[in-house]
Amino acid sequence: MNFKNFNSKNDKEIEQMIRVNQAGEFGAKRIYDGQLAVLKNNKKYRIIKKMADQEEQHLKTFNKIMIEKGIRPTVLSPLWDIGGFVLGATTASISTEAAMACTVAVEEVIDKHYEDQKTLLHKSRKDKKLLKTIEKFRLEELEHRDIALKNNAEQTRNYKTLTKAIKTITSIAIFLSKKI
Repeated sequence: MNFKNFNSKNDKEIEQMIRVNQAGEFGAKRIYDGQLAVLKNNKKYRIIKKMADQEEQHLKTFNKIMIEKGIRPTVLSPLWDIGGFVLGATTASISTEAAMACTVAVEEVIDKHYEDQKTLLHKSRKDKKLLKTIEKFRLEELEHRDIALKNNAEQTRNYKTLTKAIKTITSIAIFLSKKI
């Protein structure tokens, strides 16, 4: 199916969901890439690498769905590529706690985002496979948040300010990726 063949409001919403989810998973991968580049010799490296590997699997899944459904990616991918890496590298450069705070902020926004998608898919009764994928990934994103909290995310200096800024950036990226 070509993305141009999406004609109902519901199909457009599903197209946007898949586009934004792929963009989000790409951005998450790049955030972790930035953190891992900075924290190569840090004792938290393995923890972050495990979360990064899960994000890689999420990205591969959404890449496959996009190809199957003929959905184009967001044209903002180059921005998310650079921006995600810079965000990850910057927070890791501040401290491992700041890197973990970044994870908390992003995952809390993604939790709400996936929850909203689940609600929409339940109501529409369309694409049960996508619904199951989103449910599974949402639980894994919450696991990442919990891991970050257990690894002192809240102990980073100016935690509330930092996480609020990252949540705002993440929300803007979601909004833009749906449409562009």
